[in-house]
Amino acid sequence: MIKIKGIKGYHQLKVQEEDIPKTAFRTRYGHYEFTVMPFGLTNAPAAFMDMMNRICKPYLDKFIIVFIDDILIYSKTPEDHAIHLRTLLELLRHEKLYAKFSKCEFWLTEVQFLGHVINAQGIQVDPSKIEAITKWENPTVPLTSLTRKSVKFEWGTKQIEAFQILKDKLTHAPILALPEGVEDFAVYGDASHTGLGCVLMQRNKVIAYASRQLKTHEKNYATHDLELGAIIFALKLWRHYLYGVHFKVYTDHKSLKYIFDQKELNMRQRRWMETLNDYDCEIIYLEGKANVVADALSRKEIEKPRRVRALRLELQVDLFNQIKEAQKQAKEDENKEKEGMKGMIEQLVKGDDEILRMNTRIWVPVTGGLRERILEEAHKSKYMMHPGGDKMYKNLKENYWWIGMKKDIAAYVARCLTCSQVKAEHQKPSGMLQQLELPVWKWEMITMDFITKLPRTSRGNDTIWVIVDRLTKSAHFLAMKETYSMDRLAQLYVNEIVSLHGVPLSIVSDRDSRFTSRFWQSFQKALGTRLNFSTAYHPQTDGQSERTIQTLEDMLRACVIDFEGSWDDHLPLMEFSYNNSYHSSIQTAPFEALYGRKCRTPVCWSEIGENQLSGPEIVQETTDKVFQIRERLKAARDRQKSYADRRRKPLEFNVDDKVLLKVSPWKGVVRFGKKGKLSPRYVGPFKILKRIGPVAYKLELPVEMAGVHDVFHVSNLRKCLADESLLMPLQDVEVNEKLKFIEQPIQIEDRREKRLKRKKLVLVKVKWNSRRGPEYTWELESEMRKKYPHLFQ
Repeated sequence: MIKIKGIKGYHQLKVQEEDIPKTAFRTRYGHYEFTVMPFGLTNAPAAFMDMMNRICKPYLDKFIIVFIDDILIYSKTPEDHAIHLRTLLELLRHEKLYAKFSKCEFWLTEVQFLGHVINAQGIQVDPSKIEAITKWENPTVPLTSLTRKSVKFEWGTKQIEAFQILKDKLTHAPILALPEGVEDFAVYGDASHTGLGCVLMQRNKVIAYASRQLKTHEKNYATHDLELGAIIFALKLWRHYLYGVHFKVYTDHKSLKYIFDQKELNMRQRRWMETLNDYDCEIIYLEGKANVVADALSRKEIEKPRRVRALRLELQVDLFNQIKEAQKQAKEDENKEKEGMKGMIEQLVKGDDEILRMNTRIWVPVTGGLRERILEEAHKSKYMMHPGGDKMYKNLKENYWWIGMKKDIAAYVARCLTCSQVKAEHQKPSGMLQQLELPVWKWEMITMDFITKLPRTSRGNDTIWVIVDRLTKSAHFLAMKETYSMDRLAQLYVNEIVSLHGVPLSIVSDRDSRFTSRFWQSFQKALGTRLNFSTAYHPQTDGQSERTIQTLEDMLRACVIDFEGSWDDHLPLMEFSYNNSYHSSIQTAPFEALYGRKCRTPVCWSEIGENQLSGPEIVQETTDKVFQIRERLKAARDRQKSYADRRRKPLEFNVDDKVLLKVSPWKGVVRFGKKGKLSPRYVGPFKILKRIGPVAYKLELPVEMAGVHDVFHVSNLRKCLADESLLMPLQDVEVNEKLKFIEQPIQIEDRREKRLKRKKLVLVKVKWNSRRGPEYTWELESEMRKKYPHLFQ
């Protein structure tokens, strides 16, 4: 047998266009609607089950069993099994359904499936489902239905044997039969003052059983309501078996037999009667001694959880003797000054155990080094698990005392390397806002970034290149394929940007492999453009592109909902809409800031006619507007910095300081042995080599992290106060292979001479092994011979 577990199957079903608003929900971040089937809708399981039945219809009950996202493949021979597995996997691939490999089990002779264990012998009960019964302790109080008046409750050999037989009967395969047809169902229900119990049977075979404890308010119910509640509990639990068929309900509470004829009912009973009337059932009275299974399930003793005082320390006996000895040494003349007690030593009171105390708290002197031992026990032991300074002080002050105890505890916690690595910060982010240079003219300083992993269009486009002017805020949105070569990107850049606005002075971008490639850097160097990259894992550096991308993504979502066709069909109009919309920082539309006049749109015609400018007026108006925009940008930047700095705190480090590096921004970059939520928040410590600007630092990274960019923003760093001898082992750190990639020249393809007026340059065409395939650049032969002499051998 093979068990296949699906993953996110619901999301493979699209919601009909007219039904999308029905899935709406609202959060403080805005209004959202599902375009695919979400979890939680009433008909979602039925719709998904219907889809799975239709997909697997040719093979159902031949070698496949399906329940929601659980698929079971069964075969008689290993050869057939391999064929059946391939058939199913090809079917899932064709339907674009996915399975979670970690939850799949292959080539089994026994499998746990839907609460049962299936093997060659048949279907058995899952051991985990009956663990509560197999570990059922012997009753310590008599079962009410098995006792009579004036009869002493005895627990002897016969009772033990009967109790063991009952447990065996309840835990072996015969008690869980598969239902056959829809006839002869019987429900046995019972209630006690501790819980509800019920059994579903068909022709004297148990189909299922259930029990639960009473809730707090249910313990106040009358017996009549408790017994009726047990029946309602069973009907709701097994509705899929009982709804629409005739069945019998057995209870040991005789008055329920006449519940349908009872005239006076309280509100609770009326509500339950509405549920009861949905079923075609007949209630039959059964004496208590005959209803033993349901009765036992309702009366199973639940041991109350024990209260454990986890804050009490289990100290070895010799610790008290060591404290007593240390106190004697501390009172000697040569140690009194070190203790710093002065006149307070007379306030200590000696107890019956000869130990000095301050009130009721044991005095721990400096002498003997016992303070460090107690602090370590109260902080690093298995039953304390690194509490914070305040919690640790409250835990210890009940039993111990010394001068400066709270200060010592705070210093100890601050030096704990484990706490530094795993504890979250609850303070303002570090580093004041540092703003980029303000541009002087239009399209002199630009930013750029990519929106990737978009739905592939009919033209094959799946990426948008977003390029924004930092002065006028005007932008270009270029549709492209993620697989474009660097030659193609350079050609697109020249055709769409350079041809319209000229060559910019500087470009701000993140550290995308396309922007950091040798080809792109050589290309921009030839154009005379300076490249400014963000620090590692700090996207705020390129905040202009990130904010524009956020707006563009909102426009893309709206376009998909309101208009038909591929998103790249509407991208030019999205660019038009963005550039013609009011921008708060420059207090005008980017189009007007760029061209000096408002854009004519199909709706607004106010720009036509007598209001148009001509001649020298346009030049003067454009120059004035650039000056005005710069002033508005400066005011907006001041407001933004003031607002941002209110939520930040200044933080500076010195060269050679040891710091910890935040791991949380590295999703998909660095993977730890402890995956997911169990990975540390910080890694290190690392030494600071150099300060880069006001809020960035260059770190000395180990060989294991050689591919990671070594300059980080101060918000990703934390001061390390731990001992230098402590160091987190990096053998569990695995850096993404893409980051370890270093571009290297492969071979010299061509050679040519370039003659200038007074000298001659020898250039060679170099083939590089970039991440995105081979790239070619022309380099000086002299430089290449120095760096890579092996290419010329």
